[in-house]
Amino acid sequence: MPDTLNFYQSRGFAQRVGFGARTALLIVDFIKGFSDLSSPLASNLDKEIAATKKLLIAARKRKLPIAFTTTEYDAGFRDAGVFIKKVPSLVVLKKGSPFVEVDDRLKPRADEHVLVKKYASAFFGTSLASTLTAAGVDTLLITGCTTSGCVRASAVDSCQHGFRTIVVRECVADRAPEPHEANLFDIDAKYGDVVSLAETLAYLKTL
Repeated sequence: MPDTLNFYQSRGFAQRVGFGARTALLIVDFIKGFSDLSSPLASNLDKEIAATKKLLIAARKRKLPIAFTTTEYDAGFRDAGVFIKKVPSLVVLKKGSPFVEVDDRLKPRADEHVLVKKYASAFFGTSLASTLTAAGVDTLLITGCTTSGCVRASAVDSCQHGFRTIVVRECVADRAPEPHEANLFDIDAKYGDVVSLAETLAYLKTL
């Protein structure tokens, strides 16, 4: 989309926010309900999970704050609101189901936060913002799925909470390329920086 990007830049969009001084890593919904192909919500996330594992290893080595999210609902799904009417397949994300567990390839450690959310944003109805603020974080690296859903919503809220928002391109996934690319473009134009894994890893080496 070079012509579109040039147009946006000529109107003052798509500037860089850059990395800050204190960084955290957020892994959004890389759970079995989205990675296990027996789930109706799933797609092949092998490449993106492998890339995220590289980033996770680097973040752990530098002792960065790390948070994961899962989406899960109580029996009866009263906590799913109208969301489950829009996306009935969410019924597989029932509390206690293996589908709500973080993918084994990214298994959280005991000292890493696992936030339970009900809707798209990792911030909505969770303690994420206050936890990051208490840790002095000014930059949030976002990975996970889906780019057009929970990643985008989390990126928008990250910006709105005042964090430098970095979406790592190789570490986010969607079910189809069109919404994936369109939302990466939009995030990069308005809410944060879409950055390569290589650039992100190089930055972490400076910390």
